[in-house]
Amino acid sequence: MKVLTLNCHSWMEKNALEKLEQLVLTIEREQFDIIALQEVNQLITTKAATLDDYFQPLISHQPIVHQDNFALKVVEKLKKLGVNYYWSWNVSHLGYDRYHEGAALLSKNPIQPDDFLVSKVSDIDDFHTRRILKGRTVLGETELVVFSCHYSWWLGNQQEEGFYYEWNQTIEKMTRMASPLLLLGDFNNPADNCGEGYDYLKRTKPELQDVFKVAKNKTGEHTVSKAIDGWSENTQNLRLDYGFISSEFHVEEYRVVFDGKQTPIISDHFGIVLTLSLK
Repeated sequence: MKVLTLNCHSWMEKNALEKLEQLVLTIEREQFDIIALQEVNQLITTKAATLDDYFQPLISHQPIVHQDNFALKVVEKLKKLGVNYYWSWNVSHLGYDRYHEGAALLSKNPIQPDDFLVSKVSDIDDFHTRRILKGRTVLGETELVVFSCHYSWWLGNQQEEGFYYEWNQTIEKMTRMASPLLLLGDFNNPADNCGEGYDYLKRTKPELQDVFKVAKNKTGEHTVSKAIDGWSENTQNLRLDYGFISSEFHVEEYRVVFDGKQTPIISDHFGIVLTLSLK
């Protein structure tokens, strides 16, 4: 199974349409089985889209998908190339006062998607609101659950906000899931130096494997290399984007993409490609 995760920064990017095209061409070439995208946006003011049966609505509440939805544009362009993906999308909050901002999942196999609130606040107008998109799908004959995650920063462990609170809510949800788990996305907590959030995650869920740590083959490591939104004073390489997997998986490859080397930079984050198999 080949997997991609990317915080795509979507319509906030300069030359966004060109970068969307580069993402589509990479997906066509690599033929990923599962794709997790974050910062998947649509303008608040645009019209509702007409969707086909490849769109998989959330079980509980589905936000209206607009015609300029970034994930919709990706799957539409892929379809013109003869590549079809089932897909789903949620909304966490309003971004930059212009966008509905959320996450997306794309899969070669049908998805049973839903999302769950992890932040203390739930107001869409508050950028602290965070919802995790999850999808139940299959690999061969095995059912698995995939999360597309975009968490807040570490704000200490005494406050009912930030990554500490959000991760605790995620743990509660995970305890109810018996299927193999694959958590992908932007965790906003670096693994290096003083990574309190990363350390807390590993301490509270030590059975989850960090794909970078256990991959047999590795190309690249870090996913942010400059100052970006939320990390405006950053001057070093950071690993903020992750795959965390349950023990049923084996990781053959970890590869950083969209870093300006083999593939062009298309976002303020680099992406990660994983090659996984079930043990």
